[in-house]
Amino acid sequence: MLDTNCPLGIAPSVLDAVIRSALEEDLGSGDITTEATVPPEAYATAKAVCKSNGILAGIPVARAVYRAVDEEVLFHAFAKDGEWATVGFTVFEVKGPARSLLAAERTALNFLQHLSGIATRTARCAALVHGTKARIVDTRKTTPGLRALEKYAVRMGGGHNHRFNLSDGILIKDNHIAAAGGITAAVQRARRYAHHLLKIEVEASTLEQVEEALSAGADAILLDNMSLDELRQAVQLAAGRAITEASGGITEQNIRAVAETGVDIISLGALTHSAEAMDISVSLKLIA
Repeated sequence: MLDTNCPLGIAPSVLDAVIRSALEEDLGSGDITTEATVPPEAYATAKAVCKSNGILAGIPVARAVYRAVDEEVLFHAFAKDGEWATVGFTVFEVKGPARSLLAAERTALNFLQHLSGIATRTARCAALVHGTKARIVDTRKTTPGLRALEKYAVRMGGGHNHRFNLSDGILIKDNHIAAAGGITAAVQRARRYAHHLLKIEVEASTLEQVEEALSAGADAILLDNMSLDELRQAVQLAAGRAITEASGGITEQNIRAVAETGVDIISLGALTHSAEAMDISVSLKLIA
């Protein structure tokens, strides 16, 4: 079992499986370059240093990677997830057998850079809507196998999580509407199926669909690819009867304007599927 005692809000078994899969993918049958060039007795220290500014996320994951490779590795973090770091800042330092440090380096960095990139992008979006009531929320557009970690990174950036999986809530989208025979029919069927704590959200791409969803008793309405004027009208139609969620076509350039329409939630797949990795590098030094 990996050393996965970290405050991620993720089951240790999930993190264990993700890290083992990543290490198996990267190491294959062994790190032949390191084995061919580095003496087995070599001992070293290595530091992870920021080469760009951003919000850190994934430090406990990096720690778990090093410990999974070699339990003798000592890991010391100089920051916590969710903290802002600038160029030149040392995120963590590791000490142990040089072969182990080299074998773990890329996998640890992949997690740290990717998750920090998500947290950083989320933080930018959250800052852009500050002062409005809109919440920044992620989607299920995540990297297969990494959803729990990516959604954790969103939280570290000040965002919120939408559904983790299809069993978390009822979201009736366009294809469900087509298959059910319309919005009203879909909501009625969902209402009979759902228990009293399960919310029902309906996707609407027109104001007519918003009106129908409201009349059918939807708890929330996903306003899909609507113009700013349509979003404002949809919020007025809802009038607090249902949660309004804007989604589709939202960028950092227009997100403030979207928030100012009065929507409750702004969901962005780009938080997870298009975030640029934070630039962090590791440098190693032998200990005499």
